[in-house]
Amino acid sequence: LRNMNVLITGAGGSIGSELCRQVVQLNPASLILLEQNEFNLYTIAQEIDSMQCDIPLHARLGDVCDETGVRLVFAEYEPDIVFHAAAYKHVPSLQGQLREAVRNNLVGTEVMARVSCESGCKQFVLISTDKAVNPTSIMGATKRMAEILVQALNVDSKVAFITVRFGNVLGSAGSVVPLFKKQIEAGGPVTVTHPDVTRFFMTIAEACQLIMQASAIGQGSEIFVLDMGSPVSIDFLARQYIRMAGSVPGRDIEIVYTGLRPGEKLAEELFHDDEKLSETVHHQINLAESRILDRGVVMTAISSLLSKCEQSDAVGIEQIMKNLVPEYTPENNVIDVK
Repeated sequence: LRNMNVLITGAGGSIGSELCRQVVQLNPASLILLEQNEFNLYTIAQEIDSMQCDIPLHARLGDVCDETGVRLVFAEYEPDIVFHAAAYKHVPSLQGQLREAVRNNLVGTEVMARVSCESGCKQFVLISTDKAVNPTSIMGATKRMAEILVQALNVDSKVAFITVRFGNVLGSAGSVVPLFKKQIEAGGPVTVTHPDVTRFFMTIAEACQLIMQASAIGQGSEIFVLDMGSPVSIDFLARQYIRMAGSVPGRDIEIVYTGLRPGEKLAEELFHDDEKLSETVHHQINLAESRILDRGVVMTAISSLLSKCEQSDAVGIEQIMKNLVPEYTPENNVIDVK
C-alpha cells in the first residue's frame, strides 16, 4: 500500500474505520474515505487527522450507489486500490427490506467495481461475510451475489478483483457484545436467540490486518477465507460477560432465549460444499477455489436485478437471486428454543 492512493468505502463503519487506522500507518500516497453517514465520516476523519501521519486525507460524503458521485471521487483522487467495506450487515433488519439490501450490497458493489474497471484502478478488495455461504438471509444472499460479481468481473480485467470472507468481529456496531454489555449494565435480562447458537469471532484489528495481507497476496479472482478458529457459543459468551461484570448468570442476571429470528442460522459456515480449500503463504489466510460463472451470464442477471430494483419488484428480485445463488434457501420462520 506504500505510495498508493487507497480508497475505503464504508470508511466510518467498524471494519472501514479500522482499515483507515491501519492503512494510514503504511505510508500510502493518499487515503480517500467514502462514507454516507456524516457523523461517522467526521469522526474517523478527525481521528486520522489527530494521528498526524502527514498523509493527504480526503473525506468524501457519498453513497456507493450514486454512480455520478463515485465517478467524481475516482476522477479527483485516482485511487489505485479500493477496499469496499460499505454494506448493510444486520440480518434481521434486512429481511423485510429486500430492495434496499440488494441496492446497497449489490448495486453499490457493481457501481464501485465498474468504475474501478474504467478508471485505471489496480486492485479491488471486496469485504465479504460467512453469511454468504449457503445463505438463508437476504443479507447473506446479496453478499454472495457480490462475491460472484467481482469474480466474474476479474475475467479480462486489468483490475485484480479479490474477496476476503470472514465471520463476526468482536465489538462491531450492531453485534452481540455491545448489546450484552448494555443489557448487563441495565441489570438484565440478557437475550440470547438460542442456547445452541454459535458464531465465528475475530477482533476487528486482526481481521483488518489479514484483509491487507490478503490484498498483498491476491492476484485476481481469489476468494480468501480468514482462519477464524473454532466457533464460539453465544450462550457461553453471554455468561462470560455476566461473570466479568461480577454477577452470576441466572441468579443476578437472567438469560432469556428469544428464538432465532428470520434469516438467522444456528451455525455459520466459512466454505461452500463445492469450494476446494487450499493454503496460502499466510497460515491464517485460506483460498476457497470454486467455479467462476460466465461473466456475460452474471452481468445479464445483475442488469435484470437492477431493473427489478427500479420497479420495486420483490418477487422478480427474489427469483433472480435464487437463479444466481441456487443454494439460497430463504428462512422466514422463527425457530422455537423449546
